Amino acid sequence: MSDALINGLAGAGGGIVAQLLTYPLQTVNARQQTERDPSKSAFKDGAVRQLCLVVQNEGWERLYGGLAPSLVGTAASQGVYYFFYQIFRSRAEAASLRRSIRGIGDGSVGMFQSLTVAALSGCVNVLLTNPIWVVVTRMQTHRKANKQQGPQDQGLTSALDKALQPAPVENVPHKTINVIQDLYKEAGAFGFWKGVIPALIMVSNPAIQFMLYETLLKKLKKRRASNFKGAQGLTAIEVFLLGAVAKLGATLVTYPLLVVKARLQAKQMIDDDKRHRYKGTFDAITKMMHYEGLSGLYKGMGTKIVQSVFASALLFMIKEELVKGARFLVTGDTSLVKKLPSKPSR
Repeated sequence: MSDALINGLAGAGGGIVAQLLTYPLQTVNARQQTERDPSKSAFKDGAVRQLCLVVQNEGWERLYGGLAPSLVGTAASQGVYYFFYQIFRSRAEAASLRRSIRGIGDGSVGMFQSLTVAALSGCVNVLLTNPIWVVVTRMQTHRKANKQQGPQDQGLTSALDKALQPAPVENVPHKTINVIQDLYKEAGAFGFWKGVIPALIMVSNPAIQFMLYETLLKKLKKRRASNFKGAQGLTAIEVFLLGAVAKLGATLVTYPLLVVKARLQAKQMIDDDKRHRYKGTFDAITKMMHYEGLSGLYKGMGTKIVQSVFASALLFMIKEELVKGARFLVTGDTSLVKKLPSKPSR
């Protein structure tokens, strides 16, 4: 089994677990990012309040709207990303080694090379998986009618729901196939690549993330070298913390692009208010700046930081443990498996 395949499968497995644990926060964050009307209370509601309102008004199951395609997208994205990352990384390491033989460099992959490897891997991932994430965003931002409303209270809410839903009947389940059909009717095949431009620019997020992660990891390994622990001396908690710090830095830099991508991928409102319709990436940015101010580009950032940092840290930790386990099964080398101190179960 190749190292690229092991890393690809481990990345997919780690991504699925992280997705399951943090998905309600992703749903709330998608709604925060795509809320366009500053006059609505939801525009300023925090994550905890929105979680409670979704459960109260739509049912807890709406926190997991789009979970099935999201899991498929996570497995596909992480698998594709880590598979190509390992391939590009191996080639970069081989090139660095050849240069060191000629007396150029020390044979290690530099920061710029790590950034390029991560960016190339991210571009391949975006181009292959963007249609899945358009469907997921549509399902996360779909709002059901308030389950506590009586018929006499459904005037304005019903009108707004119809603007957001693909079917005129509100009790029709908002399933994956409904979203796909509605998206195709709305924009044809091109609709599945909505938001691909900011998504491609967003490859700087994992690029920055992995650059920070690799840099911190290299420094920590050097410290451990004197203790003869080497690369396999890192504990799961240490990898967790490294992943959290790396993701935090990347999220702070690239968050506005994430909001723009979500706005483009969400279902466009059918009213005549030009604030609610975007022709493209530049149009979305200019309208958000004009009607919502700079703060509009950072809506839901607190929720995203909590969700993405926790998910990324879990992903790194689980991936590293799966890689070690897979290599042990393939090679039988027990030195690849780090024995962690046992803790009493709670």
